[in-house]
Order: sequence, then C-alpha cells, then structure tokens
Amino acid sequence: MFTGIIEETGTVREADEGRLVIACKEVLSGTNLGDSIAINGVDLTVARMDGESLHFNCMPETYRRSNLGQLRPGDAVNLERSLTLSDPLSGHLVRGVTEATGALLSLTPEGEAVIARYQAPPDILRHCIVKGPIAVDGASLTVVAKDETSFSVSLVQYTQEHTNLTRKKPGDSVNLESDIIARYVGQMLSDRAR
Repeated sequence: MFTGIIEETGTVREADEGRLVIACKEVLSGTNLGDSIAINGVDLTVARMDGESLHFNCMPETYRRSNLGQLRPGDAVNLERSLTLSDPLSGHLVRGVTEATGALLSLTPEGEAVIARYQAPPDILRHCIVKGPIAVDGASLTVVAKDETSFSVSLVQYTQEHTNLTRKKPGDSVNLESDIIARYVGQMLSDRAR
C-alpha cells in the first residue's frame, strides 16, 4: 500500500523489455531487496540495487496496464516507498495497481495552481467523484471536475515541484488508479442489483 505522496522524482537509466533501472537518492536510502516501490504508481519489487539506482523486473501485464513500457532513458518518474504501519496516511490509500492509462489533455494555470485535465476510460470515470481521490502516475490528487470523457485535478505548487505531472505534454500517457473504496462500493451495489 502507498499514500500517493511522491517522495522524489527519479530518472530512468535503462528501460529494456522486462527490466527497468531507476536512478534516485531519497528512495534508495533505507530500501532493501524485495521492497515494494511505486514507479509512476505501479508497485514493483526491488530486484537489485547499486549505489545510485534500483533495478526492477516488469511482467507483460505491467506493460499492458501502464505507461512503463513507454519509458525511455532520461524520463522522470514518480517514486514512493510502500507504507509501514507507523507511517501517516497523508494522501489516500493507493494500491499501486494501475487500472488503466489515460492521457493529459491540458495544463491550465489558475493562480498559483495548475488545473490538469485528463482523458480517462469509462471504468475509471465511473469511480471518480468530484472532491474524491484519484492517483495519477502515483500521485494522490483530488478530482475537481468531471465530464463524460475526462476529469480535472488542481495541482498545488508542491505537487508541481515534486512530481513529473507538469513536465508532461498534451497527449502524454498517465497511469490511473481510482479510489479503492469507490470500487468496492460500486461492486457491492452492482452485485446486489443482480
């Protein structure tokens, strides 16, 4: 489990079929082999470490459901270590299980904030509610608007400075994970209606 509070942006060193190497500093400290790290919101297991980077193995399912297969050396990625029972829950419960990808439609300045609008598939939108949580590339955000094909979030200055979200351009792919509580409630209500 994760909170969606990004600890640092790392840099892709290598991205080969089934293998990902990420250069980082903060997340590297205190991390052990076998630990879970969310990379752009995707929970991966540390397979190897060196003094400057973490090495991960990626399954075909990971590439099918996420934007990790599109990563190239030099790309910035959002990183977060998994929760421990003593950690504060500052964001929301994020599983690190990307459900689908969406695409950035626009970044619009609004005072010191930036309104980011994302295209999303119907299954994600079904579980989005205004003022409810969503994870975009692993970052815990609050939905501020929604229509039939997209949703918007407001990126505060901290998020602008400490994630990769404002480095993206319209059309760029993002990983999406809807709120787990909304998904459970939706599933239970759907089962009850049958």
